[in-house]
Amino acid sequence: MNLLIKKLINPIELFKAYKFHKKQKKHIKSSKDLELMLYSKIIKTDMLHYGYFDDINIKPDSISIKDLEVAQMNYIDIIIEQISNKSDNILDVGCGMGGLSKILFDNNLKVEALTPDNNQKEYIESKYPNLILHHTKFEDFKSKEKFGTIINSESLQYIDLDSAFHLVSNLLKEKGRWIITDYFRNNNKGINKSGHLHKDFIEKVNKNGWKIVYQKDMTLNALPTLKFAITFIDRFLSPLALFINEKIKYKQGWLFYLTKELRTKFSDKSKKELAALDPNKFIKEKKYMLYVLEHE
Repeated sequence: MNLLIKKLINPIELFKAYKFHKKQKKHIKSSKDLELMLYSKIIKTDMLHYGYFDDINIKPDSISIKDLEVAQMNYIDIIIEQISNKSDNILDVGCGMGGLSKILFDNNLKVEALTPDNNQKEYIESKYPNLILHHTKFEDFKSKEKFGTIINSESLQYIDLDSAFHLVSNLLKEKGRWIITDYFRNNNKGINKSGHLHKDFIEKVNKNGWKIVYQKDMTLNALPTLKFAITFIDRFLSPLALFINEKIKYKQGWLFYLTKELRTKFSDKSKKELAALDPNKFIKEKKYMLYVLEHE
């Protein structure tokens, strides 16, 4: 404890701390979600999506980690079913931890993965060295060859729609397929603004000369994952956070006092992010869709 106090009053140590903070802040901005790495440690499929539950009425407190992994694999099967030409190259845009790309690779499909995320890049290069990986934003991606299939698995939400339609048009072969799974907002009234407006997406489809050859509303099939997450947080993570908070309060009162503003800021941010997991809010504000597009 004395060492910590000495560092707090030492201007050299404070300057080093500031430089470290700036470096980490820059690193975080260059990646989409550090939380995704946490999920990958819990669910061993290396897939970071909502999954697909056949039983939409399954009770959240009866869902096991194995159930979550099965739901993830169901989701992958649905995507693979929509790849019409399995001899052409496939581009997995926003590949996460590489789970989908690895399964495609294991099925002898010619897949290339793409992510701008530093943590995901390091993870994939370490665990799946045989995968072709492009470390770049999709907007900056250049390729001399075209692809028979382009997949956006919960990654379209991070890309400007006009840019996405333009890029895919240039990268996709004639009669190629663009497979999209993502959640879309029903309106602008929700507390969580992530995801494109559904009406904007449909307008872009029609405006850019695409046709929807297949669609599937998977909202209800994704809700069990959200219900499980909320249950897990309420029963385990929130009590643990309260315990740690009280421990600091009674053991290190001065540190509790000094970090009040930081803890309040973190609490407010967490409440906003948790609102996105609320199944009741989600089903009112968003829909989770699979779209398969082809050029007309």
